[in-house]
Amino acid sequence: MYRQFYLPGHFGLLPVLIRNTQQDLQMSQVVIGLTGGIGSGKSAAADRFASHGIDIVDADIASRKVVEPGQPALAEIADHFGHHILLADGQLDRAGLRQRIFSEPDQRHWLQSLLHPKINQYLREHIHNAHSAYVMLVNPLLIETQQHLWCQRVLVIDAPEALQLSRTMARDNNSQAQVENIMRAQAERQQRLRYADDTIVNDRDLSYLHQQVDKLHEVYMSQLAVLGQTEDTQHG
Repeated sequence: MYRQFYLPGHFGLLPVLIRNTQQDLQMSQVVIGLTGGIGSGKSAAADRFASHGIDIVDADIASRKVVEPGQPALAEIADHFGHHILLADGQLDRAGLRQRIFSEPDQRHWLQSLLHPKINQYLREHIHNAHSAYVMLVNPLLIETQQHLWCQRVLVIDAPEALQLSRTMARDNNSQAQVENIMRAQAERQQRLRYADDTIVNDRDLSYLHQQVDKLHEVYMSQLAVLGQTEDTQHG
């Protein structure tokens, strides 16, 4: 039976229909879920895992890819909202569209119904086609979307909220209020940690984060047989 949850996108939270077990994905890979609040360092952690040859499937990238020029969704958006919603280079005017849909709930719902199956399909296909020893699903809302149910283990990149705030303000040039609004839309820190099988506290420098990722990668590689048996049990 399907349940509806929400996937982070550039136009708000996009509902996604998923089953409650990994079996629906029809995957043979070991999937590690990686999540963390804004400014926690999850992207830097994912990049480090990628340096070890691990395939990364990123929900934020999915939300951009499905509306690139040449994609059917972009043509449907332009037909629906008018071609003025495109920039001169054919890219989607994300800022203009975001302003339009947040002032018109019906239009936001239309957009969500168009994009959520395409984003979900993108994630499923890229997980299924991964060739690395294990595949990492990166989603800041991994818990909220229930996509942790797709995974054998969940890794949370954690950081004190004050540090999340300062990092994000410096990185994105956002106001404190803007960052706090984003943080409120995500799971509370303690709620996220309750779902963690593994945790990296990223409260030092990048070198320290890399060391922690390197150690955990070695652990995952050593446990692949056990994780695979867990998956077989889920599929049995």
